[in-house]
Amino acid sequence: MPIHPTAVIDKKAELDSSVTVGPYAVIEAGVRIDADSRVEAHAVVNGPTTIGRRNLISSFATVGGAPQDLSYKGEPTELIIGDDNQIREYASIHRGTTHDEGKTIIGDHNLLMAYTHVAHDCRIGNHVIMANVATLAGHVEVGDRASIGGLVAVHQFCRIGKFSYIGGVSGISLDVPPYVILAGTRNRTRISGINKIGLKRNGFDRETISNLENAFRIIFRTPELLMKDALEQARSEFPSCPEVQYLIKFFEQSKRGVVKRTVED
Repeated sequence: MPIHPTAVIDKKAELDSSVTVGPYAVIEAGVRIDADSRVEAHAVVNGPTTIGRRNLISSFATVGGAPQDLSYKGEPTELIIGDDNQIREYASIHRGTTHDEGKTIIGDHNLLMAYTHVAHDCRIGNHVIMANVATLAGHVEVGDRASIGGLVAVHQFCRIGKFSYIGGVSGISLDVPPYVILAGTRNRTRISGINKIGLKRNGFDRETISNLENAFRIIFRTPELLMKDALEQARSEFPSCPEVQYLIKFFEQSKRGVVKRTVED
C-alpha cells in the first residue's frame, strides 16, 4: 500500500492494499476505501464514509465531515461515494442527518471541481459535473448527467433534473426541469430551451430531441393553458416517448415548484 510516512490513518480505517495516500493526509476511523483510489496530500476523510473504486480525493478536500446543521448532535450518519469520481482541491462533502435517511450519496463518474460543496443528505447521480465553487445546500437531488456551472448556489430540498445545464453564477430556489438549459438568479431565472447539444452528445436521436422540443413548447410556451392542462396535452401527444413522460412526472412530483419562466416571458 503506497502510503506516505507523514499520512495519519486511524487503525480502524479500512483501505484496500492498492489505495494511495499522499503526504499529511488524514483518514479517520469508520472510513472504507476500495481499490485503486487515491487520497492526495493534505486531504481529510472523516467517517463513517464508504468510498468505492478508482476515486480521486484531491489535496485539501474534506470528505465525510459532520453536517453543517445546528440540530446535528453527533449521530452516526454516513457518506457513500461510488466509483470513478474526481473530487478536486478544497471540495467539501458532508455526511447526512437524522432529519432524512442519514446518508449523503454520490454515484459514479462524477466530477466535482475545486471548492465545490455538497451538503448533508444530498443525492447526486452519475456523470454529474459541478464546476468550481458550485454549492448544494442540504437535501438536494441531482439527476444523472446534469451540469452545474461555476458559482451556482442551489437552495435546500431542490431537485436538479437529469441532462439539465445550469449556467454559471445562477441562484436556484425551485426545481430545475430535466433536459433544459437554465440561468439566472431566483425570480430572474430563465429557461432558454432544450439542452440539444448535451442530448446529442449523450446519444439521443433526432426524434427524441424533437419530441422534447415540442413538449417544451406545450408546457413552457403555451400561456393560454393551465399547467395541469399543458402537462396532460403533452402526455397525450407523446405517450410512447419515455423522456417526455419523465419530464411530465418531474413536474407532478415537485414539492418546491418548478422553474417555468423562459426567455420569451
